[in-house]
Amino acid sequence: MLKHKISFYALVVAAGLSVSGCVSKARNNSAQEEPLQLPVVTLNTRDTVVSTAYVADIQAIKNIEIRTRVRGFLEKIYVDEGQPVKKGQLLFKLNDEEFKIMLSKARAALSNAMADTKATALEVDRVKLLVNKNVISSSELEVAQAKLHADKATIEEARSAVESAQTHIAYTSIRAPFDGIINRIPLKAGSLIDEGMLLTQLSDISSMYAYFSFPENEYLKYERTKNAVADKDSDKVKLVLADGSNYPYAGNIETVEGQIEQSTGSIDFRARFPNPKKLLRHGATGKIFLANRADDVVLVPQQAVFDIQDKSYVYVVDSQNKLHMKAFTPLLRLSHSYIVKEGLKSGDEILYEGIQNVHDGMVIKPKHIAEKPLFAMKK
Repeated sequence: MLKHKISFYALVVAAGLSVSGCVSKARNNSAQEEPLQLPVVTLNTRDTVVSTAYVADIQAIKNIEIRTRVRGFLEKIYVDEGQPVKKGQLLFKLNDEEFKIMLSKARAALSNAMADTKATALEVDRVKLLVNKNVISSSELEVAQAKLHADKATIEEARSAVESAQTHIAYTSIRAPFDGIINRIPLKAGSLIDEGMLLTQLSDISSMYAYFSFPENEYLKYERTKNAVADKDSDKVKLVLADGSNYPYAGNIETVEGQIEQSTGSIDFRARFPNPKKLLRHGATGKIFLANRADDVVLVPQQAVFDIQDKSYVYVVDSQNKLHMKAFTPLLRLSHSYIVKEGLKSGDEILYEGIQNVHDGMVIKPKHIAEKPLFAMKK
């Protein structure tokens, strides 16, 4: 019995020594493990180009309403909705019978007035001869000359009536004032048209205007950059369409309004885009992207940033290679990086990749990488 107890105790002691040796060995191995080697980048100030988006209202360079100038029945429609037309092309025809009758009457009145004037002129010559022979008094001549002036005025009135009738007839043929695209035609042939009624709209979309607004502070920055650079391409802008696709042709800023809107604190710009394929249409929307310089800014690569409760963080590496989670405020998000507003400065070393495998206070082995490829941007 005693022999069995001694054997049991010896076994326990041996097992204890074995376990103690394993724990000690594990601790030694853990102590000897090297920290993770992770990429680290040093932040520096640099100059860059920032593309800012502005909502754009796209309009045709010419867009007018085609309205009638006379009353009548719409006799014929020569075009269809969406059809391209040329300057001077006949679009609509109103019935002109009534105005032709007016023209005939006006011409007849003109003929009568001219005949009366001719007779009056002969009478004036006769009276003048009699006055010269002292047969009648000079007052008779004055009366005859006054009648002649009245008849001449009647001729001018009759001529105006003829021209008015001719003009009304011309108004019954509605022609395109310039090359463009016909929009919706709400009326049909046979409709009674009142003076001033809308027939359609005509848009010249060979080129397009894009109107957008600048906040006052960004407008001042734009002007300073433009004056400092003096680059012929400083007024170039690009357009992104409503479906997110890039418009293939660049535009130029043509005009800036002369005053800042007090209610919004913004100023309106107008850019012009070529439209050779007629892709842009009047009333469309899009976004204007304008490139501005940003000097001496600190950029942080997006790979290094993580968000917690709407706040942006990075891991800063201290002199002991220990990680510290630090919040910062972005000023603007670019294609591959953030512009720092506050919280980080030039010279800070931050963890570039591997943020999902680390924690605050962890010691790493930094692998410093070059900054330039990290901040490549699409300008």
